[in-house]
Amino acid sequence: MVSAADAVIPACAAVGIAFAVWQWLLVSRVKVSPYSAAAAAARNGCAGRAVFRPEGEVDDDDGGCGDDEEADGDGGVAAMARCAEIQSAIRVGANSFLFTQYKYLAAFTAVFAVVIFLFLGSVHRFSTESQPCQYTRGKACKPALANAVFSTIAFLLGAATSVASGFLGMRIATAANARTTVEARRGIGPAFAAAFRSGAVMGFLLASLGLLVLYVAIKVFGLYYGDDWEGLYESITGYGLGGSSMALFGRVGGGIYTKAADVGADLVGKVERNIPEDDPRNPAVIADNVGDNVGDIAGMGSDLFGSYAESTCAALFVASISSFGADHNFAAVSYPLLISSAGLIVCLITTLFATDLYRVKTVDGVAPALKLQLLISTVLMTVGVLVVTFTALPHEFTMFDFGEVKRVKNWHLFFCVTIGLWAGLAIGFTTEYFTSNAYSPVRDVADSCRTGAATNVIFGLALGYKSVIVPVFAIAVSIYVSFTLASIYGIAVAALGMLSTVATGLAIDAYGPISDNAGGIAEMAGMSHRIRQRTDALDAAGNTTAAIGKGFAIGSAALVSLALFGAFVSRAGMAVINVLSPKVFVGLVVGAMLPYWFSAMTMKSVGSAALKMVEEVRRQFAAIPGLMEGRATPDYASCVRISTDASLREMMPPGALVLLAPLVAGTFFGVQTLAGLLAGALVSGVQVAISASNSGGAWDNAKKYIEAGASDHAKALGPKGSDAHKAAVIGDTIGDPLKDTSGPSLNILIKLMAVESLVFAPFFAAHGGLIFK
Repeated sequence: MVSAADAVIPACAAVGIAFAVWQWLLVSRVKVSPYSAAAAAARNGCAGRAVFRPEGEVDDDDGGCGDDEEADGDGGVAAMARCAEIQSAIRVGANSFLFTQYKYLAAFTAVFAVVIFLFLGSVHRFSTESQPCQYTRGKACKPALANAVFSTIAFLLGAATSVASGFLGMRIATAANARTTVEARRGIGPAFAAAFRSGAVMGFLLASLGLLVLYVAIKVFGLYYGDDWEGLYESITGYGLGGSSMALFGRVGGGIYTKAADVGADLVGKVERNIPEDDPRNPAVIADNVGDNVGDIAGMGSDLFGSYAESTCAALFVASISSFGADHNFAAVSYPLLISSAGLIVCLITTLFATDLYRVKTVDGVAPALKLQLLISTVLMTVGVLVVTFTALPHEFTMFDFGEVKRVKNWHLFFCVTIGLWAGLAIGFTTEYFTSNAYSPVRDVADSCRTGAATNVIFGLALGYKSVIVPVFAIAVSIYVSFTLASIYGIAVAALGMLSTVATGLAIDAYGPISDNAGGIAEMAGMSHRIRQRTDALDAAGNTTAAIGKGFAIGSAALVSLALFGAFVSRAGMAVINVLSPKVFVGLVVGAMLPYWFSAMTMKSVGSAALKMVEEVRRQFAAIPGLMEGRATPDYASCVRISTDASLREMMPPGALVLLAPLVAGTFFGVQTLAGLLAGALVSGVQVAISASNSGGAWDNAKKYIEAGASDHAKALGPKGSDAHKAAVIGDTIGDPLKDTSGPSLNILIKLMAVESLVFAPFFAAHGGLIFK
């Protein structure tokens, strides 16, 4: 079975990478070339013609330019050239931001790697002598210095993989957005296929890359550790720490960038100037579209990679100190990796349903196709888990249970993984109900706009708080069942079950920003109204699926954090945590406060950056003659620069808060207080994250419900520019930092604090508690 596991894991990762490449080859057949389009435009006498036109202004005599179908179908050759130009501007802006951000992160990574080495190496004063194993009595394990060295290397590997995941996702998205716009000329089906296939490229690359790098790291580290699996898998936990560290800065920095631009564009453009979203006269539109890529693509990719890495590392560590590790059963210890391998195959089959077997043909078919992806992947993965469980695991084994030994059967783990898998689906569909304008909660929020922005805000906040109920019960049931069946290992694999279909989840998530960018490009390029209607239909479905993706991320973060918390408690040598102990209770109260402190910092950062953006957009409308009339081009670069500078400057304090809190608590107050801190942050952070994300999503879709005017009720609230619509825009603006900055970043906060505590647990157990001795 060892040889079989060694063959299956890298083979599935290779299949996933090959499938991603194939999907991209299909998308890349769509050509977006400024040179060919410009040449065609010149032949038609269109060279140099402006394609920007204010809404409602029609150019009936364009000489073969603009929207003349005889020139180049829907959109026109000049607009096609403009598509390529806009795509290039978005790509350059995104590249510039990420490369600058990665320079900051490279310096942080180097410094924090040194901190890891010094803290862990000092546990036994940098001794090179073997030490008694903590869990296997009477056996010697590798020296603490080795743990320091390999944990540092694992941290660097995790950070590099996380950065690569985010960067690859951004490159794919910025190459796919205009292609989706071009395909929208042919119809809704081709446009959907282009956007979804592009999202699938990111999903499969990230999931496959994460699996392959982790597997190779285990094998390479194993050359030194040999039979010391306890030390091997303890050092591997650094991989999750590296992934989450990069995810934190990616999410916070990208979130501040995109929301500063979005808020500035909406407040001045929609509310003050009454011009459409993505209107090329708005100086902030390029920055807004860049933000979709650096926040919702690069940041989200790093986020979900971090969740995957942490849940896998937690499960591997707990498995290594069970009978799996004692018996050196590699297939059983690698059960989490085999689950992820099966997930790649399941997601591959599921993707074919959306792009080949069940093709979207109408606007009404977009949302059902995306929801069907979630359902099909969950059903197929249940079968995959069954096969892996009864193939890889012995019939009965023992698990470490906080100093006790718990007897577990293989079918117990099947139920643990499955309940996490189906709990994720329940959270996803609950999120959809509270954030989609197809259901009453969002329509009630839209209806509240009749009496102004204040009632809209009240209804949106109430919706967010109410939306917490079902996800928390789903998480609670998952925790109870999985812990009862297999102790802390059950919770770890339940989290892995929720993330086992991460390739499909990422494909659906990335589809949204790509569609949003496609709509923006169509508007800025002056394409016909019907093309914008098609891209709006794709974007509307993407808004809901993005909210579903955030729900998955938060739910899995809760389970991952609890699994890491259990591993930390075990590694720190604590058999019992007494909540009534003053040391623990102090940590509990402070930990519950941290998500609010973090949210305050990130929201204020968005507000400060947005303030500068609003002032710049207002200045350009006032200072550039003919800008409002469409006769002049705005200075897009200045708005891109404002978002870049603000996000890079403002992402540091929240990141420092998250990374320093466990170090300070563990070093000065000890493991008991740190345990309370982690528990408080987990309980508080999940509630705040869900309510913030869902309130923001509901406000966004309430605004889109009024703008679309698809029902008599929506028409009565509209049209664009009405008082109700302006109130909805204000609610959406308030919700932007909640749903795209603070909310999604909170799940990284609770995960990162937990995995950091686990990595530094040997130091805290040996030398922590300088004040609370």
